[in-house]
Amino acid sequence: MSHTEISSRRPRTASRWTALGVLSTASLMTILDGSIVTVALPAMQRDLGFSPAGLSWTVNAYLIAFGGLLLLAGRLGDLLGRKIMFLAGNAVFTAASLLAGLSTGPGLLIAARFAQGVGSAMAAAVVLGILVTLFAEPGERAKAIGVFSFTGAAGASIGQVLGGVLTDAFSWHWIFFINLPIGLATIALAIRVLPNERGAGLAAGADVVGAVLVTSGLMLGIYTVVKIEEYGWLAAHTLGLGAVSLVLLAGFVVRQMTARTPLMPLRILRSRNVSGANLVQMLMVSAMFAFQIIVAIFMQKVLGYGALGAGLAMLPAAVAIGGVSLFVSARLNTRFGERAVLLAGLLLLLGAMNWLSRVPVNADYVTDLLPVMVLIAGGGLVLPALAALGMSGARADDAGLASGLFNTTQQIGMAVGVAVLSTLAASRTSDLLSAGTAEAAALTGGYRLAFGCATALLAAAFVVALVVLRQPRPERQD
Repeated sequence: MSHTEISSRRPRTASRWTALGVLSTASLMTILDGSIVTVALPAMQRDLGFSPAGLSWTVNAYLIAFGGLLLLAGRLGDLLGRKIMFLAGNAVFTAASLLAGLSTGPGLLIAARFAQGVGSAMAAAVVLGILVTLFAEPGERAKAIGVFSFTGAAGASIGQVLGGVLTDAFSWHWIFFINLPIGLATIALAIRVLPNERGAGLAAGADVVGAVLVTSGLMLGIYTVVKIEEYGWLAAHTLGLGAVSLVLLAGFVVRQMTARTPLMPLRILRSRNVSGANLVQMLMVSAMFAFQIIVAIFMQKVLGYGALGAGLAMLPAAVAIGGVSLFVSARLNTRFGERAVLLAGLLLLLGAMNWLSRVPVNADYVTDLLPVMVLIAGGGLVLPALAALGMSGARADDAGLASGLFNTTQQIGMAVGVAVLSTLAASRTSDLLSAGTAEAAALTGGYRLAFGCATALLAAAFVVALVVLRQPRPERQD
């Protein structure tokens, strides 16, 4: 399908901005669901009788399904139609949320969480593909991506606070029931306002073998990464499953080079901006796990904050990121170009993480943590610029695939960040405790190491962005 064919069916201006609201709401629901569950885990364990190891699968089941299916869902969106995939994904997610809320045992809840991950992957994989076809003009696209990125910044922080409120005021069941009215309203509006673009048809990429290879490879790889903390880096379990995952993914690449109708045409990776933006995102998201999770844990375990207090303490960061992405990023991207804005944003994040790597045991929120919340506003520059650059090198008929790939590298980065940084922090803390260091100081030492490694990951992301990425000529404004 050509860009012209898609543009000719683009909705009116008012409908396009309504469509953006629908896409952003669906994204918000997915991101909110990922963070809202973590707050309710203790209540779920108490009510349903989860074992400590089993409890982690309420998170892992979602993550494995979501990260493993994004690439496949994005390509199927190109073949079957992105609107169809978006609607189907929201329907699956909403139904699975109802099942999760009604769960009476661990097995049913884990199955429902896996189904939520499937629905989220189907919807999230095509969102950016729909967005870039709705907003072709550079200025409008920059504003639209800024609004979309704002929902990502808001969702994680709102989820932490809302999860605590709903669980305390009602029960953990309501963290899932809240998705029902949002999901149904999103589906109803999406039917009306999203463009009815026709996919290329399954014949254009019905590579069943490739689909099995990439989906199983990604799922197994993400499973291996999220279990590293439990088994260790050099355990037979980790090395064996990791090797199988790599073989499956290598087989997928070979298959795409030889298949008559490949699931993922490798031409998409020839674009410097597509491949470079995805690599930068993977490094950046891995590093930002240190801020999103470890800072909250530090405030609770070392500074003595409660769960709700830690969530509220993180709100200035969400406001800073959201404000920059919503009101500033589009103007800067239009005037200076996404590449320059991305580099500036990465420098701000580097400053924030470097500051955290020196955090004292008796940290004061105003002097030691609030400056980090301000510097982290760089995320509001990075996220919209990366999304624009990551989609800029894709053809119109590959937009769903590019969107799915962009979301896949985000999930891989998150899984790697969880595994690497948390394992390093725990190992450093254990060494310090063995040497007789007080618990608070030992925990802080472990967290500092994680923050230092996150700083190195962001430095690597900056170098990749500087060397690989190029400002797209059509986007440049005089």
